[in-house]
Amino acid sequence: MNAPFKTHELLSHQGIAHGFFGRQGGVSDGQYLSLNVGQGSQDVPENITENRKRVATALGTSTPKLLSLSQIHSTEVLIVDTPFLGQPPKADGLVTKTPGLAISALAADCGPVLFCDPQAKIIGACHAGWRGALSGVTTQTIRAMEGLGAERENIHAVLGPCISQDNYEVGHDYRDSFVAENEAHDRFFRLGPNQKPHFDLKRFILAKLRREGVEKIDALPNCTYAEPEAYFSYRYNSHNSLGDYGRNISAIMLTE
Repeated sequence: MNAPFKTHELLSHQGIAHGFFGRQGGVSDGQYLSLNVGQGSQDVPENITENRKRVATALGTSTPKLLSLSQIHSTEVLIVDTPFLGQPPKADGLVTKTPGLAISALAADCGPVLFCDPQAKIIGACHAGWRGALSGVTTQTIRAMEGLGAERENIHAVLGPCISQDNYEVGHDYRDSFVAENEAHDRFFRLGPNQKPHFDLKRFILAKLRREGVEKIDALPNCTYAEPEAYFSYRYNSHNSLGDYGRNISAIMLTE
């Protein structure tokens, strides 16, 4: 059984498969229902393995070739050409030009970004939480793609499901850290009903990509927090005392 997923026209090219997967189509139970692929979660390992197999099958590859990182909210990006041996490395971005390797970003409110240069046949994936987004994980992913031969003006990028501004309440010190780097970042915050800032992660990531000269960009409209039956959300589980949480996966692969 293949797991259902969403696609985007900016990434839909000959020789490229991709998918933004939610929580439907898997075998996990409880707060991990059902397509939890998070190897760092406390879900039953056999369920995670089966869920990852379903994702790999949906993309047209095998489970060992579905690559996911141990994400650490960094700007570390790896160029890969073979499956991982042993535990996944600690980083937040992957880039490849090797067909058959499905590179991915896991998220449960953070921003998963998929990239492709359809002409050079080079792809990328990164996990952009607020720390990584602010520090430049998307920038490092673009540079790694260029290192393999991609042209910046030919790169397409799509941000997958992540938390929306309506549901992303943060502290004033959080906002201050963004404004300290650049006063213009204040435009990504607005005060909520209780006078605490709300951060627009989607718009911030898209603005970062645009400043890097990537013009073919877009974002899926879904909010992970607002759609708990469709997507895993760290914040939703925390606010509803559900303990641990599953991870959504966004993945892209060269098929030829």
